[in-house]
Amino acid sequence: MRQYLLRHGQSVSNVEGRVQGQLDVDLTDLGVEQAERAGRWFTAADRRIEEIWSSPLKRARRTAERVAEAVGLPVRFDDRLNELDAGIFQGLLWAELESLHPEAYARWRSDDPHYAIPGGESRHGLASRGAEALADLADRAVASMLVVAHGGILTHALRRMVNLDRALGGGEDGRRPAMANAAVSLLVWPGPELVSFNQTAHLD
Repeated sequence: MRQYLLRHGQSVSNVEGRVQGQLDVDLTDLGVEQAERAGRWFTAADRRIEEIWSSPLKRARRTAERVAEAVGLPVRFDDRLNELDAGIFQGLLWAELESLHPEAYARWRSDDPHYAIPGGESRHGLASRGAEALADLADRAVASMLVVAHGGILTHALRRMVNLDRALGGGEDGRRPAMANAAVSLLVWPGPELVSFNQTAHLD
């Protein structure tokens, strides 16, 4: 089974440099255009999808709806695909976290997978939630599907399932693989096997 993973298009908070977490943030005009380009990409016969699943958060839902309009499918929702609960960081600018919450921000920057943002969740919890959702969806009786979600949950789920950092040769210099807005990755089940990651050619 082919499971396409699509990060939502550019959001208002992406432009502002703001921590989104589970805030219900909308797409920018560019984000809508990116979603529409992704929709056209999925109309190709060799990329035919049978189901669309999405995080219910607005930026993911609106992205999924644009693809759904292009391919003629309904959108189904799974709360487990929501982004990280960023607790006290949510809604703040990334640039102000160090001054407003120095201890919590330092702990978060330490990359400890079990550290939970106060009032929020940990990377370990996020990865577990995302991996469980993707694995459960992969058991559905379809040949291919699209999952629309968020950069944090998708990359952390892939780290859990396919050792993403090693697969992409990252991690040695401290940098982590990340997904661009409206980028597509592909998992093939059973396995899963990561066939492609962070593809953006459809946005050109």
